[in-house]
Amino acid sequence: MISLTPRLPRRIFPAALLGSLLALALPAAAQDAEVEEAEEMPAVATERVSLEEVRRFVSVFRAVQQAYVDSVDDQKLMSAAIRGLLTDLDPHSAYLDSEATRSLNESATGAYGGLGLEILQRPDRSLQVIAPMDDTPAARAGIRTGDIITELDGAPISADSVDQAVESMRGEPGTSIVLTVMREGETAPLKISLTREIIRVASARGESLGRDYAYVRIAAFQTDTAAEVRRRLRDLAEGNEGPLKGLVLDLRRNPGGLLNAGIEVADLFLEEGVIVSTRGRLPHARAEYTAKSGDLLGGAPIVVLIDGGSASAAEVLAGALRDNRRAVIMGSTSFGKGSVQTLLPLDNGDSIKLTTARYYTPSGTSIQAAGIVPDIVIPENAELRYREGYVPPSLREADLPGHLGAEAVEVEEDAETLAREDYAVNEALNLLRGLAVFGRP
Repeated sequence: MISLTPRLPRRIFPAALLGSLLALALPAAAQDAEVEEAEEMPAVATERVSLEEVRRFVSVFRAVQQAYVDSVDDQKLMSAAIRGLLTDLDPHSAYLDSEATRSLNESATGAYGGLGLEILQRPDRSLQVIAPMDDTPAARAGIRTGDIITELDGAPISADSVDQAVESMRGEPGTSIVLTVMREGETAPLKISLTREIIRVASARGESLGRDYAYVRIAAFQTDTAAEVRRRLRDLAEGNEGPLKGLVLDLRRNPGGLLNAGIEVADLFLEEGVIVSTRGRLPHARAEYTAKSGDLLGGAPIVVLIDGGSASAAEVLAGALRDNRRAVIMGSTSFGKGSVQTLLPLDNGDSIKLTTARYYTPSGTSIQAAGIVPDIVIPENAELRYREGYVPPSLREADLPGHLGAEAVEVEEDAETLAREDYAVNEALNLLRGLAVFGRP
């Protein structure tokens, strides 16, 4: 999940890193000239880097510069040093050049060229799939949550950050790429060919689940997601004879996105209460977000579907609705990404994507590396199948000769195709119908 911050002063340019480190190591009196400039930055720690550590860094830098087998450009060497500094922090912090920064901003708006994959880089540089996005080349090719990508076009992955890895899989629409994939249950690597497309992710879609019940699928959280969900629900309600009696909110394989978008969607269904809080070292990283009055469903019950591909903002939304006793969570334990990344732009067009806070559900629970545990567990990819040879009973009272005729009663129409084909959606719909029998919880 990403938040954006104002542009930082020129003093943290990669080319000026050594000077900045030396400044941090000097006594306070020697920094008087830089106080005003430093105050323009979003609050920084007052601790200074020890002169010994600065000397150690400079010694290593010079040793590589002078003795490495090939000549290395100073700027390239410094960029590598910065990337190493961030990579060792956590899997989500990274140094982004101007091209990677542009791509990240494009992803947040929902239109970019590529495959439609949300990934995480492992220590060996291989890529773990968090989730393929709906109706993208990756989803249509059968890429699954948990797949491990080990090669791109037959070559080992050379990118040393997840953002560089994403960039390496992008290209001109119509061009192809072959992914080598390790998958649980498969004895040999899979070679999967995909054709790049312009990815225009529709953040939300909706459809009817028969009379009185609605289904809304959120594929990712973008700038317009809340408005899209509102529009989908309005259209579904207008097509119903009365108010909706329940909603299935599908967050499976939703890799997250913008924190604000997740907060805005939660606010659509809450009258009051905390949605999420964030806690970090800096003042701007400590915040609490609360709901404004106005529930689109008027309190009608919600079942939220999650799985191992539900991450980040999807977990914020699920946690907010459950802790406020507004929804029942069904499915399998979510991914467990409970951290916030802030994009810190630099004046040269590059940026730093830095983990600046953890987020907490309204009950004060951090789900970092733990995930959201569902109230009702459904195994991932569960399907309803009759055992071989089983034939459902076909004889009914109405089939008997001379049976009494039925009185005129209203029979509820069958659910739409989605509920019949998707086991988890069908179970969610059954739960909503059960809740309706006893009134709203």
